[in-house]
This record gives sequence, C-alpha cells and structure tokens, in this order.
Amino acid sequence: MSNWPQISLNTNNDNNRCFGCGPDNPIGLKLKFQTDGKTVRAEFTPGEQYQGWSGYLHGGITACILDEVLSQAVHMEGLNCVTARLDTQLKHLIPINEPIVITSTVTNKTRKVIKTQGTVYLKDGTIAAEGTGTHFVVSAKENPNGQEK
Repeated sequence: MSNWPQISLNTNNDNNRCFGCGPDNPIGLKLKFQTDGKTVRAEFTPGEQYQGWSGYLHGGITACILDEVLSQAVHMEGLNCVTARLDTQLKHLIPINEPIVITSTVTNKTRKVIKTQGTVYLKDGTIAAEGTGTHFVVSAKENPNGQEK
C-alpha cells in the first residue's frame, strides 16, 4: 500500500484561466515560459495590482510566481503535477513595474514525486527570492475514446 495520495485530474480541460499562466484570466499573471530542455524561464513585470507595500510586489504573489515556475519545470518534462509542498525564501523587495526573471529546474525525480528549485532575479541579477517544490505526479483521467492523455 502506497503512502502517496491517489490523485487523478481531468487534464483534457484547457488551463487558459490558470492564475499563473492562463492567457484568458483577466486578473492573472499571464506568465509565458520557455525551456532549453533543462531550465524553465519566464520574464515578468509586476504591475501595481500585485503590490503589497507601496511600490513593491506582495510576498504572496512572489510565492505564487515561484509555485508556477516550479510546476512548469515538471510540466515541461511531460508530466502533470500538483504542488504538495512549496518552500520560499524572500530575500529582497521586488519593485513594481520593473522586470524580473524567474527560472526553475527539476532536482530529483521518482515515479510519483518530483522536486524542483527556482529563483526570482531582479533586473540587475540580484536574487530576490528562491524556492523549492515537491510535486505529486497525477494521472490523467481518460478522455472519451478511453485512452489516457
């Protein structure tokens, strides 16, 4: 008997309304990711709607950005996942209306659990935040023709 939860999602639905990466979410971050096969990367300029203290990005949005880029590292490996654990270290205030770069990589992979590491950089290269994630690999629900996606 496995200690891991059994998770199944309908992965045939589109994710265009995802808060982190969905292009159709009117209040979402709309992050766009690229990969070189090992590292996932995105650039983002946070607007005032995401601020905490005046002029600075809210720490919860920073954690959300890290969660999204960490999950994308798993997704770019062709796997569906859900975040089981997210650890963040906020190291520097992130100014509003200034570009940041977010990167992540997979650091450990088993059949059911993937571990990731990510970093948020200010435009001058300063590390603003770092995070690690533990992700459960989820099975795809069968589509109507009876095959897994």
